[in-house]
Amino acid sequence: MFFVDTIEVSGLGNRGYLVGGERTAVAVDPPRDVDQVIAAAARRGVRISHVAETHVHNDYVTGGPELARITGAAYLVPAGARVSFERTPVRDGDVTALDTGLALRALVTPGHTPHHTSYVLEANGTAVAVFTGGSLLIGTVGRPDLVEPRLTERLARAQHTSARRLAAELPDDTAVLPTHGFGSFCSSVQAEGRDTTIGKEKVSNEALTRDVDTFVADLLAGLDDVPAYYAHMGPANAAGPAPVDLTPPAVADADEIAGRLDSGEWVVDLRNRVTFAAGHVSGSFNFEAEGQLATYLAWLIPWGKPVTLLAESPAQLAAAQRELVRVGIDRPAAAATGGPADWVREGEEPASFRRGSFADLAGRGAEVVVLDVRRASERVGGYVEGSVHIPVHTLHGRLDEVPEGEVWVHCASGMRAAIAASLLDAAGRDVIAVDDSFEAAERAGLALRTP
Repeated sequence: MFFVDTIEVSGLGNRGYLVGGERTAVAVDPPRDVDQVIAAAARRGVRISHVAETHVHNDYVTGGPELARITGAAYLVPAGARVSFERTPVRDGDVTALDTGLALRALVTPGHTPHHTSYVLEANGTAVAVFTGGSLLIGTVGRPDLVEPRLTERLARAQHTSARRLAAELPDDTAVLPTHGFGSFCSSVQAEGRDTTIGKEKVSNEALTRDVDTFVADLLAGLDDVPAYYAHMGPANAAGPAPVDLTPPAVADADEIAGRLDSGEWVVDLRNRVTFAAGHVSGSFNFEAEGQLATYLAWLIPWGKPVTLLAESPAQLAAAQRELVRVGIDRPAAAATGGPADWVREGEEPASFRRGSFADLAGRGAEVVVLDVRRASERVGGYVEGSVHIPVHTLHGRLDEVPEGEVWVHCASGMRAAIAASLLDAAGRDVIAVDDSFEAAERAGLALRTP
């Protein structure tokens, strides 16, 4: 008997796993906040005997070293990974016994990184699942361009070879359990579906249905922007991340919030975009706690700049801290809970800006500025005629490129438009956040163009 529990890291689009038998278990690609992994093991009544990494991650800070330290587990890391901490190096074909009749067999599967390793879960000698990390994903593979530009094509070809090795060596009913692909920018495209097997991938995954040259050409042509904070994740993981501190930050009153804004620090409001637009601290930025908070805040904020968090409740603040430590934003400089009335100084009023739909925009005519903050890969599918294009992750450094006048800012659904609107509002611009699906633009009568 064995179990596989999924540790969802939905804000980053990743998964970790706790896998074991009656007495012991292994944690595969654990998130940095390891308490949830420990809790999962406690619910199962098992001891974590091993922690396994498929690769040195580029999109989040691992909890592997801390989990191994706390539990006394052996820390399995691919032998080819260049790390500066003690670990058990894993080589191709190595077998690690987990519990009675249960073992992990290592298969080196380079492509996402040069040292990437998958782990086959064997029950009584039969493969029942494979933990593929950033190798074979649901319908796709992990990106090959996150290590070094000169290696990208070579790694793309290695992805094709590795995917085919997995397909050739494992039974069709083997469950494929990847780490990336559920919203992570480590995936070359986003997964459709939540589960798969080797057999399903053989008929649907382009790495297994296309020749290597066609596959590589299409893979490289489809690569999207890389979040800026990724540059810091690999080095942090190779060095061995510090333990996590999730205790509440220092409380900031209205005077301290104003002082931090005056000194150029970032004050981030975690409330939903509708509430933020209606009233907020002037100069603060809106990154919704319910959205991809960690991805977009870590992408936009200058690395290492202090951040103060404003939340509607202690629970929202605690959840945000948990999200942010996963990408290396370890400790907020300060925080406050409540609402704008608690956060602005006496005699001051909260700031606000308008929201609208694409139908509202269509009624405004040509005298306004339309700002598209989607990525370039999204804009190629169509854009509002005459719109200015500045992806949201570059906007903070390009505010002077936004033409004068009333600015209507949109993305694909509204979340990134809200971030952009808060940046523009903080800069003193007259802005309207289009809180609408881009699919509504054409229905509203707006003229669309394609490049």
